Amino acid sequence: MTSLTGRHAFVTGANRGIGAAICRHLAATGADLTLCVRTPSSAEGLVTELAAHGGRIRVVQADVTDIAALTRACTEAEAIAPVDILVNNAGTAETAPFLRSDPALFQRMLDVHLLAPVRAAHAFLPRMLTRGWGRIVNVASIAGLGGAPYITAYAAAKHAEVGFTRALAAECAPKGVLVNAVCPGYVDTDMVHGAVDRLSAKTGVSADDAVAMILRDAGQARLITADEVAAAVLDFCRADATATGETRALMGTEA
Repeated sequence: MTSLTGRHAFVTGANRGIGAAICRHLAATGADLTLCVRTPSSAEGLVTELAAHGGRIRVVQADVTDIAALTRACTEAEAIAPVDILVNNAGTAETAPFLRSDPALFQRMLDVHLLAPVRAAHAFLPRMLTRGWGRIVNVASIAGLGGAPYITAYAAAKHAEVGFTRALAAECAPKGVLVNAVCPGYVDTDMVHGAVDRLSAKTGVSADDAVAMILRDAGQARLITADEVAAAVLDFCRADATATGETRALMGTEA
């Protein structure tokens, strides 16, 4: 793996799950990291772990849907050092039948999955373009490439994130900034296990059976690991990367 020593990466939703795995992979290549989290105390152990790789590790606080807080966090990160790599990872999912999915639900999903990445890109892209080097990776979802029942708001927001990725990539490609998205299916994270618990409680089936139901409906053989998602993100961040506008699906179709 090409070294990213001296490169500064800003990762949202960085304290657990996919975000923490992304930070571990980036730190292992020597990158400096700014972890954007809602609760700084939740990242203390991870910061200690990441610092062992030798890069500079910092934490900024923001709920990415809070415009003022996210703007402040981005400004703090840029004041430390220009951000070379932006990973828009923060996310959440709400499910409901469409007729119970009101405009407020759609807005919540858009705020997290589209507008937060847009605002972060607005903050960091100017200096990336000036330097002629940058990486923006959006952690989207397979829901951004297809559809399924009860996720109209989530799927619409993820489709928007994928469209944003492709359009920005086309605009920035001649200027040395690569923009890509990783689109995983169900990942072995707390968010997915929360969905499993809700399905189990609603249907009365065991947690294992609920996982099997979710995987069957998604066409997956197994849950994807957070490290698999992180590896795909890192592949787009490499110093010698050339891909842009790619929306890489991760489906876990092999057993």
